[in-house]
Amino acid sequence: MIRLQNLSKTFYIKGRRKVVADDLNAVFPTGVSVGLLGRNGAGKSSLLRMIAGTSRPTRGRIVSDGTISWPVGFAGSFHADLTGAQNTRFVARVYGVDSDYLVDYVEKFAELGMHFHLTFRTYSSGMRSRLAFGVSMGVRFDTYLVDEVTSVGDANFKAKSEAVFMERMQDAGAIVVTHSMAMIKRMATMGAVLEAGKLTLYDDIDDAIAAHEANMARPVQA
Repeated sequence: MIRLQNLSKTFYIKGRRKVVADDLNAVFPTGVSVGLLGRNGAGKSSLLRMIAGTSRPTRGRIVSDGTISWPVGFAGSFHADLTGAQNTRFVARVYGVDSDYLVDYVEKFAELGMHFHLTFRTYSSGMRSRLAFGVSMGVRFDTYLVDEVTSVGDANFKAKSEAVFMERMQDAGAIVVTHSMAMIKRMATMGAVLEAGKLTLYDDIDDAIAAHEANMARPVQA
């Protein structure tokens, strides 16, 4: 279970105030995959980062009774001068996972070949995402935070990524952000719509998609 309690987040961009979360109160149930929908710039990724603990809310708090992943596929915390293998071992130590197991899993999954043993700074953006996704799937969490991760790589890698994610969903929950409504329907059963700083939860993903599409048909609120 993840509970948002009076959660607010405000940014100031070029002197203008932008509210992406306005006193949110909501509960994401244990073991349920929730599709998070909203316009571009609505604050979906910001909300995921707050839930992950990598961004602080302006006020309010987030309470959970289980383990929560970092945003799946996020490569921003990898050290540029360490190899893919060394970065993987570091994550394993942080999360208490057997390092040999995780290195073996990520090396096979990410399909980086010799690059797995080269420094992270030499990686292309696609290689970085492959490494990050492999590490994310190699560590077990109660809830996975997913932000457009399966858009990385060729068709075969996308299919493999989605398959392993769906396998994880057999005994875990997720909060999923993607622009693909087809993918949202495959990955989520519940939905949450973020619009003008307000969050509305729906027990049925189809109801959430309908609400989101209705929002998209209206002008953006100033």
